[in-house]
Amino acid sequence: MSKILLEDYADFLVEIAPEVKEVLEATFQDAARVISPAGLKDYLDGAKALCGLGRGNDLVMTYLEVMPQMAKECGEDIIPDCVTAAMKASSMTSGEVIILLLSTLPNVARHLGDAQLVRGYLTLIHQLASTAARGLRPMLMHIDELLSKLTLSGLRRWANFGAKAYRRDYNNLTSYFSLESADSRAMLERERRGVLFIKVQRKLNFYLRALWGRDFFIRPTGAEYTDFRPYIENKILYVPDALDDIKLSDDQSIEGLEIYRATVAHMAAHMMYTSQPMSAEQLSPAQMFFIGLLEDARVEYKAVNEFPGLKKLWRSLIMLEHEEPAEHKTMSILEGFALQLLDEGERGNDKQLNKFAAKFHEKIEANQDDNHFAWLMGVELYNIFEGRKEVPSLRILERYRVDYRDDNRIIWQYEDINWGKGVEYVAASQQQVRYEVSPLMMAHEVDCELAGDDAQVIWTCTDIMRTYEDDLSDDAKSFNDAWGKEPVSDPFHYQEWDYQIQLHRPNWVTIFERRPAKGNPEDIENILTEYKPIAHRIRKIIDLLAPAGVQRQRGMEDGDEVDINAAIDAMIAIRMGEQPNPRITMRNVLNTRDLSVVVLLDLSESTNEVMEGSDKTVLQLTREAATLVSTAIEGIGDPFALHGFASDGRHDVQYFRLKDFNQHFDDDAKSRLAGMKGGLSTRMGAALRHAGTHLHKQQQKRKLILLVTDGEPADIDESDPQHLRFDTKKAVEELYSTGVLTYCLTLDPQADTYVKRIFGENNYTIVDNVEKLPEQLPLLFASLTA
Repeated sequence: MSKILLEDYADFLVEIAPEVKEVLEATFQDAARVISPAGLKDYLDGAKALCGLGRGNDLVMTYLEVMPQMAKECGEDIIPDCVTAAMKASSMTSGEVIILLLSTLPNVARHLGDAQLVRGYLTLIHQLASTAARGLRPMLMHIDELLSKLTLSGLRRWANFGAKAYRRDYNNLTSYFSLESADSRAMLERERRGVLFIKVQRKLNFYLRALWGRDFFIRPTGAEYTDFRPYIENKILYVPDALDDIKLSDDQSIEGLEIYRATVAHMAAHMMYTSQPMSAEQLSPAQMFFIGLLEDARVEYKAVNEFPGLKKLWRSLIMLEHEEPAEHKTMSILEGFALQLLDEGERGNDKQLNKFAAKFHEKIEANQDDNHFAWLMGVELYNIFEGRKEVPSLRILERYRVDYRDDNRIIWQYEDINWGKGVEYVAASQQQVRYEVSPLMMAHEVDCELAGDDAQVIWTCTDIMRTYEDDLSDDAKSFNDAWGKEPVSDPFHYQEWDYQIQLHRPNWVTIFERRPAKGNPEDIENILTEYKPIAHRIRKIIDLLAPAGVQRQRGMEDGDEVDINAAIDAMIAIRMGEQPNPRITMRNVLNTRDLSVVVLLDLSESTNEVMEGSDKTVLQLTREAATLVSTAIEGIGDPFALHGFASDGRHDVQYFRLKDFNQHFDDDAKSRLAGMKGGLSTRMGAALRHAGTHLHKQQQKRKLILLVTDGEPADIDESDPQHLRFDTKKAVEELYSTGVLTYCLTLDPQADTYVKRIFGENNYTIVDNVEKLPEQLPLLFASLTA
């Protein structure tokens, strides 16, 4: 872009006040030294926009003075965001508050240290302006003190607490945001973190420079969710914006600065000793995790060879004893095994793993520069655990409790997809067309009687044609079942909520309804036999909840007809000179439940795991629970549907209708329930919206979605765990606004961190004892619908 001159804005210079023009001329040269021509254009356009607000000259002059400093701290890309924030705030607060917002931004940028965090701060200001506008001024006056003690996420929680607690109490609201109230100080201490990154950034830079003789770019990022891990992207080390000290005993602890040093040293080792990434093609996420574990050991071996003191630092963090046991026994084994890979002298109780660790230390010296060695060893380690059937799900693997290590995205290379060729995504299931033809046409016209998955057109016969006509047994497979792929529905498109831009992404998710595979209905009968005592108790609940039909309500003053018995009693009272009871009429009332229900089952890959405390998989327990609750609802007479879902990215959310509203819970429905399988991921928000679509077609006034899941929302094409959490929360709110209540029954012991925020205060239950799931689900349904 050509050079930007003040003369290019002659019209603007004529319109502005003399004092504004004087400040502009004084600051323009300084701005030109730190801002590119494109940035200068944004700078001057922003000044013009703020002049048009009509909020006084002080606002524009503050902007002109502050933005060059912001460009120095965060880069010139932040200028449009600052202008937008000021424009948004202008409709909700006074010009003085906007001036205070702009004047404090350089200090905020110095505290946060990253442009993305500053954008998050501006978003917080916009939210507070709409919910607690009177608290903005006192908060901005104390922002230095607040950000010297809190991270951005801590500040957000502190501010949101005050905004909700004192929304209608303006005096206490001002006192809270002025740090004058006891609640404010208590909340501040609660959210305060041990070591803020911005306070140790220079020390960490000097630390890495002393080790490797070069500079590394380190940036803070908000670690707001439980499973956050540091990461490397575009050669920048992203670490948490704050870390707490780890207390070992009454007089010993590991300081947050030491944890920072361990983290950045490990990440720098990746950058120094990873010459080229490894291909992730044909690898499962679990295999990638095990390969990453060995690659971590390889780069740490090279780093320890150069700087032996790093072993003591990393060893102290690997050996930490955790207060809570690991969610899966394999995780505690892997955490101990990481120490064996770091320290050759360590031994564990597993002879096979001891032998594997010895093999690693025997070969690492010759292969220390070859990450393909880590690839081979990682696959071998994965095969060991796979042979034992002890490989946990990806959700559990991602909770690996060696916190100083990053997420290893730097070591992987993925196939690039050229989206510029104009190829529109079409699900594989939609590339095949089925036609139904007569037996005669099938016999004479079909091109290939053994067409498979790659066929573009599949013919099915109106009659059942068997593979061998002399095989008339019930187990014989017909050609209709053997040919091609299972047919699926037309696509259903749903919006998805993006919490970062606070807007819906239109038609973002595609759902296909698939025909569920059938199993043996006798398996369901066996479940009812196994749980016969529980089924007997459920039968009593059915008798209590079943609608009584027409009921006669007596003792009414304005009923539909006279209650003869009450009228006689009234006449007797009159004859005896007493005051009669005026309630001598009655009314016939039709007592119905007027309820429709969708029982929605999570059928993701994690349901194939055996839960701790049980010898059954989550899928088996879910099937048993669905059997009992279906039997209960069928007995009560409420219309209900039994559906399941899984997802393979946003383009292919698979929805299974095991039983519909107009069907009985008969052998056909039982066979589909017996045949359901777990696989893929959990895009929960889209499934809830689709279940709501089916519910809205029912005439009943009360509508309920009963969701059974074993984990939080997740999918393969969404790396930000917060995205699908917020989308599910939005889906629950949208359904509630249309009269559909969503209740979640979760088996995830870690669900406390997210389930309340998604489904609401009283709309979830965490099952502590998974063996009791089949018993709890019918009882829960009864309590919700009584």
